[in-house]
Amino acid sequence: MEIKLTKDVEQRLIASVQRYLAENFEGDSGELKASLFLRFCLEEIGPSIYHQAIADAQTYFQERTADLENVCFVEEGKYWTKGAGRGAHVSRRSLFKR
Repeated sequence: MEIKLTKDVEQRLIASVQRYLAENFEGDSGELKASLFLRFCLEEIGPSIYHQAIADAQTYFQERTADLENVCFVEEGKYWTKGAGRGAHVSRRSLFKR
């Protein structure tokens, strides 16, 4: 799977690579050199980062859905039992009386 970047992102990354190379290695690097280095990183290192990101996302969602049954559980049939014996049921008529 090829990692494709938009032109805007690619240009921003090339500029970042150029700056990094200029600040950390002797000499100025041109746009072509930075572009080739970026392409190498995307082809060689990118897939490893991509796969780790996918694994992290899978772990995140598996942890969130593992206890979904308990998290989303709502007890049924509570209308007549809540506050039973204490006037829990309110008739419709009493709601509209003025």
